[in-house]
Amino acid sequence: MTGFAYTILIPLIPLVMFLVTGLLGMKWKPIVSGILGTIGMGTSFVLSLITAGKYFFGSHLAEGFQTIIPMEISWLRFTETLIIKMGILLDPISVMMLVVITTVSFMVHLYSLGYMKGETGFARFYAFLSLFTFSMLGLVIATNIFQMYIFWELVGVSSFLLIGFYYQKPSAVAASKKAFIVTRFADLGFLIGILILSFVTGTFDFAQLTQPGTTIFGSAASMSFLGISALTWAMTLIFIGGAGKSAMFPLHIWLPDAMEGPTPVSALIHAATMVVAGVFLVARMFPVIHFQAPATQEIIGYVGGFTSLFAAVIAITQYDIKRVLAFSTLSQLGYMMLALGVSGYGGEDGLGYMASMFHLFTHAMFKALLFLGAGSIIHAVHSNNMSDMGGLRKYMPITHATFLIACLTIAGVPFLSGFFSKDEILAAALHHNKLLFAVEFIVAGLTAFYMFRLYFCVFWGKDRHYHHTPHESPLVMTIPLMFLAVASVFAGYLPFAELVTSDKIAFESQMDFAVAIPSVLIGLFGIAMAWLLYKKESALPEKLALKWGVLYTATFNKFYFDEIYLFVTRKIIFNYISRPIAWFDRHIIDGFMVGIGTTTEKVSYRIKGMQSGQLQQYAFMFVAGTLALTLSMLYFLM
Repeated sequence: MTGFAYTILIPLIPLVMFLVTGLLGMKWKPIVSGILGTIGMGTSFVLSLITAGKYFFGSHLAEGFQTIIPMEISWLRFTETLIIKMGILLDPISVMMLVVITTVSFMVHLYSLGYMKGETGFARFYAFLSLFTFSMLGLVIATNIFQMYIFWELVGVSSFLLIGFYYQKPSAVAASKKAFIVTRFADLGFLIGILILSFVTGTFDFAQLTQPGTTIFGSAASMSFLGISALTWAMTLIFIGGAGKSAMFPLHIWLPDAMEGPTPVSALIHAATMVVAGVFLVARMFPVIHFQAPATQEIIGYVGGFTSLFAAVIAITQYDIKRVLAFSTLSQLGYMMLALGVSGYGGEDGLGYMASMFHLFTHAMFKALLFLGAGSIIHAVHSNNMSDMGGLRKYMPITHATFLIACLTIAGVPFLSGFFSKDEILAAALHHNKLLFAVEFIVAGLTAFYMFRLYFCVFWGKDRHYHHTPHESPLVMTIPLMFLAVASVFAGYLPFAELVTSDKIAFESQMDFAVAIPSVLIGLFGIAMAWLLYKKESALPEKLALKWGVLYTATFNKFYFDEIYLFVTRKIIFNYISRPIAWFDRHIIDGFMVGIGTTTEKVSYRIKGMQSGQLQQYAFMFVAGTLALTLSMLYFLM
């Protein structure tokens, strides 16, 4: 275990970079903060790769991977067993997440040296990036669920700061508040779930909660509320916390608006790392959910499936390039949640678990590539709107090639990483829930369609009347694109079934051609439809939009969920709950307290003459009081 003691440096280096750039960034040239932050993140990236190499390839696969805790200290002690500790836990999913977070974060740090050059608040931006990375790293290596919750909230703070980076823009401020408030409601569920779980089990530690055959759930079987077991309540509430962070329906409304932050932020937080925290949470608690709360697992599967389809349909009609990618992220996160919802435990029964983690890994690479590619495009044309783009393949060859690779990958084209991980999810769904398989099969076609709609609108078609001739981004921005393109191609060849499994024991996974061939065909059909409609500019898309009428309008407006939330909050909650409470607080509570003060003041004014300082008045009151007391005693004695 001591061989992994150095892993404490992986989160500590970003923390130090946050403190240094945050406190001293204004005292030197802005670029210095960027260089320091990038070097620090690069160091954590290298250490994460070393850790993954030692952990995965230094163990005996047949015996399964051990849970290693290289460092742990007790922080708060409630009982002999209920203790909040702070430490580092290394197991297959935490080590995998270390690689994902540091890889994407390092690429974003490097990319931002070019993208954010000249921006006001450059040093502040790098300080916030480092804080976010520290928070996310602390979350995935937590040894217990309460430590995870602490870093979970730090991730929320970091997200708030980065989404609202352009604090002069009202839309950015509104988006940051929206993300913070929505996820806080979900996090309240998470906290209540933690408290219930710790009450019925007497522990916060993951090692005890997720250990096969553990006896700590014995007494929980008799605890229930409204006919539902305490553990089902706990796991469902914890899932609500994960659903908020991963923007599952109906808590999805914050993620598209979060695109108001700088594009590298979208790549880091809202595509590859923060939003998968909810998926990671479900994966971390998977043994508890699967064995102790099967109803919760079923909920997870259906919520993931519906979110996946819902977001894919909306993505078809959006014109803001970042919002298309945002809804794509929602859809892909739905894939991952669904896979956990249909998974068994151990061996091939745990295919869904492995597939979810596999897709999390591959998605991080190609979705970060898509967002950074979108940033390169926006950097060139100074617009987010796809209607302002066209013919960019001639001006931006590297961005075009890497973006095409990412589109082919997410569309599930054979032999790219997305093909392998997506088909594993479809295979798991087919074997456990035919309805969810049908949903994800349709989503596979929709994904290919909306991604190549975006690709053809941006890189093909006719040139627009650009104010300035577009040009390729500088090398500091294209190097991350090329790196992530290579990762998007080859990440699928990692033997995930031998590395990340539900019971930490390797199993053999084989391609199911009954799933792979139809999924490839529907993906190619989606690409062909996008080619037909958008490769050359035509009136056909507008005619189809008019033909679909109300349905198209509803989809374009995201099924009016923002408006529904505003109506519920402003018209119902504010008018019929908040206003009466405010009136009661102002007139009853405040009125009562003000009345006490006013009464005290009036009584004091009336009796202040008793403190006149005149000796004869005091003597009179003394004699009168003594006489009154004597007469009272005589009256009661007689």
